[in-house]
Amino acid sequence: KHMHMTGIPLAISEEAREFANHALAFMKKNGRTVSFDTNLRPSLWSSQKEMVKHINEAAFQADYVLPGIAEGEILTGFKDPRDIASFYLDKGVKLVVIKLGGAGAFYKTKSEEGTVPGFKVEKIIDTVGAGDGFAVGVISGLLDGLNIKEAVIRGNAIGSLAVQAPGDNDGYPTKDKLLTYIEKNFQGVK
Repeated sequence: KHMHMTGIPLAISEEAREFANHALAFMKKNGRTVSFDTNLRPSLWSSQKEMVKHINEAAFQADYVLPGIAEGEILTGFKDPRDIASFYLDKGVKLVVIKLGGAGAFYKTKSEEGTVPGFKVEKIIDTVGAGDGFAVGVISGLLDGLNIKEAVIRGNAIGSLAVQAPGDNDGYPTKDKLLTYIEKNFQGVK
């Protein structure tokens, strides 16, 4: 039904990139949705130019693209989240959600856009896994039938829980814990 991928397989080797592109083409040919977290790892690439080319080629095939704000600037040349999102929307992407760190996330489609505030975190223990947690929240929210804003709230919640625990997924909640956390801690307009 849905495939989520990151930019890392595109950087590992030519064979991994070929397989990733095959998987993307297969999903699109069969009418399935694809989400793509750009997840830039410049040290795995021979040049920034090559990285930008291959990451964007994959992103243009996705339905949902989830870059961080700094990644979006590298990939598009734009600093403003609206411009970064428009860059991908103009290439056929349906939804762009840009991670803004503690400030939350910006989302945009052809017909709607908004910024969803982040969750207040008193003490950051480890940031590893926050981006993946964010993606888990957004994508699972969309697949569960939440609207975009609700899905981004879920993503922000899981990302904020991730940074409050060591390791890459130790802070990820159960669904019940997640719902309680959002209810108690979301400060944005519901």
